[in-house]
Amino acid sequence: MTINKELLKGSTAILVLTVLNKKEMYGYELIKEIERSSEGVFSMKEGTLYPILHTLEAEGWLDAYWSTHEGRKRKYYRITDQGRSQLKEKTQEWVQFRTAVDRVIGEGTSCVSLKNMRLLPLF
Repeated sequence: MTINKELLKGSTAILVLTVLNKKEMYGYELIKEIERSSEGVFSMKEGTLYPILHTLEAEGWLDAYWSTHEGRKRKYYRITDQGRSQLKEKTQEWVQFRTAVDRVIGEGTSCVSLKNMRLLPLF
């Protein structure tokens, strides 16, 4: 199943900050780690990730620096103290949001059979 990109939009900052809280990474490495950690559910393109990284850097949540490894010059990103504070806040916000959604839909698909679910029109 493909996840709607609109659902991903509100989650990208927390995904990036969480991964960078574990280890400093360059962009492509970050894309691959998010994809690996999500078991392929979140597959970002570079054109999606880099504007997010630049925004987080402008907010002061990330620092960027250039480094050369194995003859390749790459821009690495690391989370700042301010970024860690935001990560904590966004994680709490996410848990509250997820809990509320789970309450509305019956605590996720474990309690609801999607096969037998009858969806009503919104309007």
